[in-house]
Amino acid sequence: MEYVDETAAKIMLAVRPGDSIRRIAQKIDGSYSWVYDWIERLEEAGFIRRDDGVYIEDYTIRDRYHEMVATISRSRAPSIDEAYVIPHFAGMPFAYTKIDSVYVWTNGGYQIARGHDDYPIFIQVADQDVDRWMAFFDEFGVPCTIEDRPDPTDYDVTVSYVLFPTSEPITREWVDGNPVIPLDETIDHMREHRVNYEPALEMIADEYDRDIDATHEDPRLKP
Repeated sequence: MEYVDETAAKIMLAVRPGDSIRRIAQKIDGSYSWVYDWIERLEEAGFIRRDDGVYIEDYTIRDRYHEMVATISRSRAPSIDEAYVIPHFAGMPFAYTKIDSVYVWTNGGYQIARGHDDYPIFIQVADQDVDRWMAFFDEFGVPCTIEDRPDPTDYDVTVSYVLFPTSEPITREWVDGNPVIPLDETIDHMREHRVNYEPALEMIADEYDRDIDATHEDPRLKP
């Protein structure tokens, strides 16, 4: 029973072949030292191994963790923080996009069109994986739609997922353990909807030294 632990479960579900301990810690939003300690324990138990990265050694155990976490998720809706961890359990490539690409690239500094009672998460996925993604989120008891955000009145949970399928290879960058569409694509999205993202464009320009003409000063307040 010592391995029936939240961190152990998250590690077993989030790890992908060759992941570093730091990346795993970022994926599950855990401290490096605590994740390191647990990886040592899981390796001693024969569940994982370290060989220039972390690898699953016993997929039967991983499947049992998956069943346990999915069952709990169906009984108790995940929090917003937990909702950013769950996609890492699917074992399929994805990247945060749209509102969430801005949220990730601004390190959580810019939020728009979401609240604590209605929080869709936007992810880019491969066309061929859409059915598997739908089944995955259904298993976890979380609403999932394609391209259009769900109507919050149709559900009694806060978190939902909106899939944006693509036939192109998913190009992603990693920001604090989060896979996200490239910064240039994010800036293009922000410029396309500039009225909503003007403050975020200014944040991006400052943070990443980009030449973006952006200001969110109200001209009515200028002398």
